[in-house]
Amino acid sequence: MLKQLESYFEFTRLGTNWRTEILAGVTTFLTMAYIVLVNPAILSASGMPLAAVTAATCLSAAFGSILMGVVARYPIALAPGMGLNAYFTYTVCLKMHIPWQTALGAVFLSGVIFLALTAAGIRQMILKSIPHELYAAVASGIGLFIAFIGFRNAGLVIGDSETLVGLGNLRNPTTALALFGLILMVALEVKKVRGSILIGVLSITAVSWGIAYGVLHASASIAFSPLTLTWAQSLVHWTPAPGGFHALGATIFKLDIRGAINTGLLEIVFVFFFVDLFDNLGTLVAVTKRAGLIAADHSIPRLNKILFADATATVFGSMIGTSTVTSYVESTAGVMAGGRSGVTAIVTGSLFLGAIVAAPFVGIVPPAATAPALILVGSLMLATITEIRWTDPLVAVPSFLTLILIPLTYSIANGLGFGIIAWAVLHIATGRFRRQDWLLYVLAVLFLARFIYLGTS
Repeated sequence: MLKQLESYFEFTRLGTNWRTEILAGVTTFLTMAYIVLVNPAILSASGMPLAAVTAATCLSAAFGSILMGVVARYPIALAPGMGLNAYFTYTVCLKMHIPWQTALGAVFLSGVIFLALTAAGIRQMILKSIPHELYAAVASGIGLFIAFIGFRNAGLVIGDSETLVGLGNLRNPTTALALFGLILMVALEVKKVRGSILIGVLSITAVSWGIAYGVLHASASIAFSPLTLTWAQSLVHWTPAPGGFHALGATIFKLDIRGAINTGLLEIVFVFFFVDLFDNLGTLVAVTKRAGLIAADHSIPRLNKILFADATATVFGSMIGTSTVTSYVESTAGVMAGGRSGVTAIVTGSLFLGAIVAAPFVGIVPPAATAPALILVGSLMLATITEIRWTDPLVAVPSFLTLILIPLTYSIANGLGFGIIAWAVLHIATGRFRRQDWLLYVLAVLFLARFIYLGTS
């Protein structure tokens, strides 16, 4: 049996073995495990039950990673995407006042479109039509978006009636602990400690609860000022909630597909679709390059199976209660540890399955602990900014518009749309139009129609 599995996963050709693959899978899980804490913290702000989202996060990551490992046989793990979860909560649910059930319906529809376009080969065509520099700009823009949310949750950046935003109070306990958490996570990251983000989140959680419990417990014998008591109470807020598989009852099959169609959420489906495309392309290139799995003609073998696994995971995730599931660039950590086959992804998925038991305890994690994780992840996503040719205005301007408008308009759709439109218009205006780029111009027209529609609605 083992020999057959080794043959299926091509251990000999890839020069790997069971021990290496298992250790690589554990490494990938450690670098991704923060999503078990961060994704529920983000999605719960939309009104979704925290325990249910935690279970859905773990189960969707397990399903997607195992499917990727078995079907596509790549060491790529999947989980609800950072950036997409923020768009789901802060733009769709909170800004547009769309119920989370309807938003899940939009995620489901985007997943179905993924599957249909993958089967027809159109998804692959779209991937090839977008300039590489815009992929890099989208990734960096999402990084800024995530970091901005982290700054806000930490209280480091606050609203200001005169300047729009301003610096928060550094004496605020949440802000101070968040900054300490960021320093801790970065220090662990520099020292190459596996699971640095998770360790940082858990450490700040422990410190927050320790301070709060110490002050409140001591208040029985020490006359603390009301300000001090409020200071301690502001650190943590937790009401125990049921967890495990049974917690999924609050979100499983609660998606409102009909509501998504009737509400006309085509632009939301559009964003979920394209951002997932960008996330996947960047991850596929990063992981396959690092693992030496790209073919001689620079193509990615079994690309259709990779995209099929991703699309199916998104459909599954929406049905059980989480935002778009996508490939994670943290998979490169497993590849660096020697992972080369789908077994790495299967091991990672199995560990996510076991993580479901953590559901009742995730609510104890305060914003001071999750905010630095968002800031760090956002900063790391800016690595792609070096791939943009900033000395070429035809590339720099569309890339800049994409990158900067994502966080400033609090919308991935706006940044993406302006970038594609600017790319098309500037290339037409300077006579750089190429017939083979026709699909890019079609996308630009669609985005332009979207902006006109929003301006008249």
